[in-house]
This record gives sequence, structure tokens and C-alpha cells, in this order.
Amino acid sequence: MTAATDRRPMTKGRLAQPAADRAPQAARPPRAARMLLHVFLLGTSLIWLAPLLYAFYTALRPYADTAKHGYVSVGGHYGFENFSTAWTQADLPKYFWNSMIITAPALVITLALASMVAFVVARYDFRINIALLMIFTAGNLLPQQAIITPLYKLYQLIPLPDWLAASGKLDDSFIGLILIHVAFQTGFCAFVLSNYMRTIPAELGEAALVDGASAWRQYWQIVLPLCRPVLAALATLEFTWIYNDFFWATVLMQTGDNRPITAALNNLTGEFFVNNNLISAAALIVAIPTLVVFFALQKQFVSGLTLGANKG
Repeated sequence: MTAATDRRPMTKGRLAQPAADRAPQAARPPRAARMLLHVFLLGTSLIWLAPLLYAFYTALRPYADTAKHGYVSVGGHYGFENFSTAWTQADLPKYFWNSMIITAPALVITLALASMVAFVVARYDFRINIALLMIFTAGNLLPQQAIITPLYKLYQLIPLPDWLAASGKLDDSFIGLILIHVAFQTGFCAFVLSNYMRTIPAELGEAALVDGASAWRQYWQIVLPLCRPVLAALATLEFTWIYNDFFWATVLMQTGDNRPITAALNNLTGEFFVNNNLISAAALIVAIPTLVVFFALQKQFVSGLTLGANKG
């Protein structure tokens, strides 16, 4: 009688152990480098969040408490009175609307023009395409303060119809602010979009050209849908930059009721007295739209830039 043979599956060099006989492997302790990285990231996050948390803590306290005990103190009364007071006293809803009138058109026009420039530069080969891209990008290298005097004089000389601007000129108008943001932001967006469009396979455009697709159809139906991740990232950045603008809002808009929300925060400051608790509450309210835009586009913002090309 022969001995019973072991019918367990063979592995390379030794018998495979049944699942029940396998001992669970002990969890590996985290490496020191990874722990240091986590500590560094946590510390950096706290440093960036500290001003925001301090502003929120200040906004919860009445001015009387901070005047008596100091801003760096614990205790006293807490509440949301400063938020409601800032909302009504600074007339924030009206200035929110002014900011949207400026930011939304400037954002759409900037991305539209930049994507067209990037498409031509990235998908067509001609002698001046690099020079054209450099011209558009060079506008971002020029300090805005350097052109304030000639630009202000130019804005005062350009007339506008009364239905576009109550002042009758480009100065002190929404159109003027929209144009200056488009002029300064188009170069950066064109540079980013052109670099991304170069990664899109040229065979897609060649196949569309064979099928009779025009240049506009290639841009609108093939290239632009593949650029959704980078467009979302640029939309988040550009919305934040245009919405938070304070320099041009105070220089080119003299009428106080037409100024955007950032310039309207000056309405909460007095000549001899400044309520920092009230200003902290108003600043936190003003920051809400940028947070909404970021969380709305967060998935596209952090996704890989080749997401569209992989999923068609």
C-alpha cells in the first residue's frame, strides 16, 4: 500500500500553505521619513489655518471684550452678532452682486480667449507661434502699478454709451474693470492651456480633419472637452484672483456704490475708530464664494490633467 500523497497546490520551490495555516503578518511600523513628512504637513497646515482661525475667534467676540481683555485672551461673551451687523451695516448683498457682475464675465472671457490662443499655438506650426505665446505671457511679468498712470489717463479718454456706463467713459465702469482683468489674466491662462494641449495626441486632430472637421469643430468638440480638468483648475484660480482684487477696484472705480466686495470693506473703517472684530466677521463672509467655487470644482481641480483624454 502506497503512502498518501499531498495534493496541496505546489508553489515555486515549496508547498503552498492553506489559508487557515497562514499567520497574519505583523503591521510594519511607519518609517521615520514618512512620520516626519506627516508632521511637516500638519505643521504647515496649522500655520496656514492659524490666521483664519484667529479671525473667526475674533469675529465671535464683541469689541468691548477685546478692548477690556485684549485680542489675545480667553473668556467673555461669544456670539454671531458681528456677522449680522457686518451683513447689514456694510450692505454686503449689493457689493456681492457688483463682484459677480465683474468676476463672472471676466472669467468666461479670459478662459475663452486663452483657450483659442492656446489652440492655435499648440496645434498649428508656424514661425511666430512661440513669439505670440511670449507676447501674451509677457503681460503677466509687467507690474500692474507701472502702468497705472497711462492706463488711468486712457480710461478717462475712451467714451462709452450711457447704457454701458453711467459716467459715459471707460473709467468708473464695470466694463473697464472687466477689460483690465481679461488683459492681465489671458496670458497666464494661454500659457498653461497651450502646454496642456500639446500633450493631446495629434492623431485626434488628424482623424477629425480626414473626416472633414473644420478647425472650429476640432477646437470645440475635440480639444476643449479634453481640457476640462485644466479649465476647472484655471477657473478656480482666476475666480479667486479676480474676485479678491483690491488694487484696480479702488483705482478705476470711483463711485462707491459700484465697487466690488473687497473695496466695500473700507466702509466698515472709520476715520478715528476701527472695529477689528466687525471687519474680521465681514472678511470671513466675503471669503465664502471662493470656498464655494473651490469645493464645487475640487474633483476636477485635483484630478490628473489627462483625465479627459483617457475617458474620451
